[in-house]
Amino acid sequence: MTAFNFRLQKLLDIRTEKEEESKKHFSEAQSQKDKTEDLLNVMKQNYSKYNNVLNVGSVIEQKIKRNYLNELNTSIDEKVLELDKRIIILEDKRRDLKTKQVDRKTVEILRQKREVEFLDLEKHMEQTQNDEFALYGYMRNRERR
Repeated sequence: MTAFNFRLQKLLDIRTEKEEESKKHFSEAQSQKDKTEDLLNVMKQNYSKYNNVLNVGSVIEQKIKRNYLNELNTSIDEKVLELDKRIIILEDKRRDLKTKQVDRKTVEILRQKREVEFLDLEKHMEQTQNDEFALYGYMRNRERR
C-alpha cells in the first residue's frame, strides 16, 4: 500500500496559515472594539454621575464641573465616532476571515475527495489481488485432483 499524497498540500498549508493570520487580526480588532466600548461606557457613567450633582458647591466648583462635563461630552462624541470606525474595521476583518475560511475549506474538501478516491482505488486493487490469489489457489487445487 502506498501512502496518500495530496498534490495541493502546500496550497492547503498556505491557506491555513492565512486563515490563522486572519483569525489573529480579527481577534485584535475585536479586542480594540471592546476596549473602546468599555472606555465609552466609563465616560458615560462619569457624565451621568457628575451631571446629577451639578448644582452642589460654590460657583467656581459648578463652573469646573460644567467645563468637565463639556469636555467629557466632547470626548464621548469622539469615542462614539471611534467606536463606529472600530465596528466597521471589525466587520471588514470578519468578512476577510470568512473568505479565508471558504478558501481553505474548498481545498480541504478537494483533499478529502481525493483521499476517498485514493482509498477506493486501493481497496479495489486489493480486492482484485485477493480475487486473483483465490482463483490461483482454486486452479492449483483443481489441477492436483
